Amino acid sequence: MKVAQTAIEGCLLVTPDVFGDARGSFQELFHAGRYADEGVPNSYVQDNFSTSSRGILRGLHFQTRHAQGKLVQVLHGRVFDVCVDIRPDSPTRGQVVTVTLDAAEPRQFYLPPGCAHGFYVLSERAHFFYKCSDFYDASSEKTLLWNDPKLGIDWPLEGEPTLSAKDKQGLTYDEIVADS
Repeated sequence: MKVAQTAIEGCLLVTPDVFGDARGSFQELFHAGRYADEGVPNSYVQDNFSTSSRGILRGLHFQTRHAQGKLVQVLHGRVFDVCVDIRPDSPTRGQVVTVTLDAAEPRQFYLPPGCAHGFYVLSERAHFFYKCSDFYDASSEKTLLWNDPKLGIDWPLEGEPTLSAKDKQGLTYDEIVADS
């Protein structure tokens, strides 16, 4: 396994070992001891799985209470994944990291608690798996506006993305900063 620090403090890109032969392949999606040895936080309490079609954009989501660290991976398909640091005391606050996650080239993306997260589906279908360090709390969930010009995210859009009503009405980065 290889672990690389990104431009956001605590946000990591994990490349697991994949073992393959003529029968197929094998990889560990998670191993508490090995992840701890490599500095990847691993105190998870909830696993989530979502499926989405091409052109779906989910996010950018975060929780004000019970902030969730997330270890995410695409199990089928391909997505453009985004982390935005909105932590008030972070030296990398306001920075954005993007990565393409593809089941054909398995990688995991660790997003620390207090960061906003979202993704855009590039394949016909995507199966998205993520481990969370705290439980989902609907009462504290918020959305950062996915296309806030201040963030400068270069989404690889193929036409207009499909968004939920909640995601269309996200808060701007400046509104989130003013509220923290």
